[in-house]
Amino acid sequence: MQERHRNRRMYFEEQSYTTAKYVIPFIEKWSGKVVQANTDGSIDSAESTLRVLEIGCGEGGNLKPFLDRGCECTGVDLNGPQIERAREFFAGHPYESRLTLLHADIYDVSPDAHQYDIIMLRDVIEHIHNQERLMHILPQFLKPHGVMFFAFPPWMMPFGGHQQICRSKLSKVPYFHLLPKSWYSGLLHVCGETDKCVDDLLEIKETGITIERWERILRKEQIPVLRRELYFINPNYEVKFKLRPMRALPLLRSVPYLRDFYVTAAYYLLGDVSNR
Repeated sequence: MQERHRNRRMYFEEQSYTTAKYVIPFIEKWSGKVVQANTDGSIDSAESTLRVLEIGCGEGGNLKPFLDRGCECTGVDLNGPQIERAREFFAGHPYESRLTLLHADIYDVSPDAHQYDIIMLRDVIEHIHNQERLMHILPQFLKPHGVMFFAFPPWMMPFGGHQQICRSKLSKVPYFHLLPKSWYSGLLHVCGETDKCVDDLLEIKETGITIERWERILRKEQIPVLRRELYFINPNYEVKFKLRPMRALPLLRSVPYLRDFYVTAAYYLLGDVSNR
């Protein structure tokens, strides 16, 4: 298991770095919704009302750059200990009063009471069961002209099974998550992985999402795609492995199914369905 999966503060800082350097510019290019702090650190009052919702926020690393810029941020996560750590990590932040952290299921949060300019799921959608249901209800949380940002590793990419969480040498073996379920489970057990690790990886095998299935869901729900970028080298690999992000070549990223095997991160900016 990599150090970043044990050291949650490190993971928090990695998330914050990548979101500040890559996610926010990706959103801003099309929406212009993310406020930039002034050079003196102050926030323009007209922009400070921007509201950001992150689903599956964990400790909130992705929210920190938004909060740093004065946005009103809400993080929702099913994992209670992660929410508690988030409260510890944000204690004393200058804009702590603008942060709301909820230990809750997003399906239990009323969209009538929470309307957002930006909704974000970064490396989360591939963990969610019944993604179709989520994408059906999620637009209800958006303000008019709001946007939704998604980033995920396509299931068939080298480490799309999240096998990097393994404690054995399997953590460095690409593509073996594509084995049939019984073979996959057996190999994990033979290599000494814990029952919890095996269960977690088998769950991801059930929920992992391909680019093709994701885009079918978007078409079914008639959710507009404002911008899409497919990366051969994930932007997050800069802080993790000191690798410079690289977009997939135009010809290769246009080939359905094949692209799922080498695209390591898919970024999507989605529009408000009411604007159709």
